[in-house]
Amino acid sequence: MLGKLFSGTQVDEFAKTMARDLAKHYPPSIEGDGKKASARKLSGALEELYNRVAHFKRENRLGIYRKAKLGNVLRWELKELGYSDKFTEEITKGVIVRLAQK
Repeated sequence: MLGKLFSGTQVDEFAKTMARDLAKHYPPSIEGDGKKASARKLSGALEELYNRVAHFKRENRLGIYRKAKLGNVLRWELKELGYSDKFTEEITKGVIVRLAQK
């Protein structure tokens, strides 16, 4: 029981999938190019990402440990995909804020 309570496999997979999906819709190569189309792409991608986070939170019991794990896995996956530190931190903060909201 206790092992299942703290198992983060589902959280890990969700965070990695979110990062990969973000990379499909807003690749690291267009980050910071300043074009209006890129800003719209980012806006749409983030809206989808944050909606998925809210849905995941409603469907799964996430305590402090799992919320922190989700944010941490997401952060490292985004960095591994090639996003800048600033971008990675902003996305991670946005996800954590949505996880913290009631």
